[in-house]
Amino acid sequence: MGSTKGPSVPTLPRSSRSGMAPTKERGSHRQAEAAEPLPCGDWRSRWSAGDAAAASRDFAELRAGLGGLLWLQFDPQEAGCSLWLWREGAARRLTPPGRSVRSRVYEYGGGAFCVVGDGVVLVDEADQQLYRLGVAAGSVPEALTARCHCRYGDLQFAPAWNAVLAVEESREQDRVIHRLVDGTRRVLAEGADLYGAPRLSDDGRRLAWIEWDRPELPWTATRLCLAAVLADGSLGEREVLAGVAGDDSLQQPTFTDDGRLTCLSDRTGWWQPWAERGGQWHPAPGAGDPVDNGAALSTTGTAGWSEPRLMAEADHAPAPWQLGTVSHLPLDDGGWLLARLEEGWGLLVERDAAGRERRLAAEFSRFRQLASDAQHFYCIAAAPDRLPAVLAIARDSGRVHVLAGGERPLPAEELSRPASLHFATGEGESARAFFYPPRNAACAVPADEKPPLVVFLHGGPTSACYPVFDPRIQFWTQRGFAVADLNYRGSSGFGRAFRLRLAGEWGRIEVEDACALVRHLGEAGRIDPARAFVRGASAGGYTALCALAFQRLFRGGASLYGVSDPLSLRRATHKFEGDYLDWLIGDPVRDAERYRQRTPLRHAGRIAAPVIFFQGGLDAVVVPEQTEAMVAALRARGVPVEYRLYPDERHGFRQAAHLADALEREWRFYVDLLD
Repeated sequence: MGSTKGPSVPTLPRSSRSGMAPTKERGSHRQAEAAEPLPCGDWRSRWSAGDAAAASRDFAELRAGLGGLLWLQFDPQEAGCSLWLWREGAARRLTPPGRSVRSRVYEYGGGAFCVVGDGVVLVDEADQQLYRLGVAAGSVPEALTARCHCRYGDLQFAPAWNAVLAVEESREQDRVIHRLVDGTRRVLAEGADLYGAPRLSDDGRRLAWIEWDRPELPWTATRLCLAAVLADGSLGEREVLAGVAGDDSLQQPTFTDDGRLTCLSDRTGWWQPWAERGGQWHPAPGAGDPVDNGAALSTTGTAGWSEPRLMAEADHAPAPWQLGTVSHLPLDDGGWLLARLEEGWGLLVERDAAGRERRLAAEFSRFRQLASDAQHFYCIAAAPDRLPAVLAIARDSGRVHVLAGGERPLPAEELSRPASLHFATGEGESARAFFYPPRNAACAVPADEKPPLVVFLHGGPTSACYPVFDPRIQFWTQRGFAVADLNYRGSSGFGRAFRLRLAGEWGRIEVEDACALVRHLGEAGRIDPARAFVRGASAGGYTALCALAFQRLFRGGASLYGVSDPLSLRRATHKFEGDYLDWLIGDPVRDAERYRQRTPLRHAGRIAAPVIFFQGGLDAVVVPEQTEAMVAALRARGVPVEYRLYPDERHGFRQAAHLADALEREWRFYVDLLD
């Protein structure tokens, strides 16, 4: 972590900085008693690109067991995920140095470990095989599988069978086959195109799972399936419990302690808990008046409990890009632990069987990977002012204990906090964003200047941004840029209709939203719309390139492993996203003209603003050749372009040195365009 002692100090005004050495050689910081008005964009800060890269440490999966809690921790210095065990008040690393725990099923993975007896079973990132690891000091992973053409993910231990359930991804000749298997590689389910979330009831009598067929995606239409376990241990005929009509997305099935099956369904327009009662599916029970979306939870009643209410009309899960997500947890008293999103802000609530709710860990604004034991609720949480944290929350008092992470790398006077925006955009609709003003204790925006803006575009594109501490955003705001983190139409977390709004419209409506956001902030006097930049990674990079090609609003932009040729991506992409482009844009034959209109590479001649590109050499999603073709097309026209290739990175940079290098280069690229 970077030092936060004392205020940061700006560099010289841009008119005086010609020929200056890189930031790390610019000399010592001086102390400033008051913020000094200085031109925006090149303020000096102690929050370096290296600090921002180091602060990208995060936590992934989380399981209660072994008398404590286990989690995966991503460390950018290692560019890998280690497994940790917290027990008896202390945390220690279980995996040896050099071993990374990560599944790559569907490329995005998830569910890379589970607790088994007195140890764990995990997926080794290097070979994607299953290993057993004890928890004693010095334990060495023991191989359980040796099928080099297979990957495994979404691991779940089934005590009734004493077996690990998993999604298997098998490369067989020219096909990729997905199945559900157990630890002996007995096939539990096959025949559908894709699978997830195998779950066995505690009594071992029923197996539930999620499946879907192409061209559907897990956030458009899936099926909840169930099979009875017969006396001889074989499975009975598969029964489709929900999703028969193909118009709802189901995720995260689980069994309660009394054997009832629950699941999240967006049948009513929001991912909400449903449960079986009397052989039928029903929304989770509750009473009282519905909660207005975005309204604060009531604090009437005992110990912060609200009055009984219906389940809030809000998403209780993100889009299921990864396996193994847990954002709702049925409790043994008929209640629920729920991670809810209201207007983009995360809430963690405990809900009892009568529909009364209690908000937990209110100082945090995003919650992932829920777990519990008799004394505590557990989760991975994030907040606007601190790094991600692993929390233990006392079930009786609600008291929060931070088990790992949660550091505050910047003092309050240096921190830019998110403000929610809800603004009008095309076709009489609206979109959302989080706005971060420039913030540096030693610097102030001059009275006669409005700050430049960087628009952040999330990937997916069916993903979302959240109001949490993002070290990259703070890097920009420390230097005098404003940042707007955009949840365009099509982002998840705002209901099914908003999420599906992107169908057939990618490359158009989210570009409209980015432009509407700049105009909204400009009209409000919060930024200088003539000095707006647009940047994104992966799908966000595609939108950035479309904005630069089809609009004349942005001074420059950045594409980090962004899509420049959708048809090339469609030909080269993996099975999970094999039909994604058809959903986002259209059929490549029937809608060929639409592809031509929305392919940045075909319209490189319309890009006049400078662009900087970053690419991983091992990227199998957006291959280097796609980015390099775009770079060559712009250079041929004399457009200022920079290109940086990191040969050993994949789709999404993980190494701290590369994260820092890309951030520093992007900033310098924009600063040179501000004069």
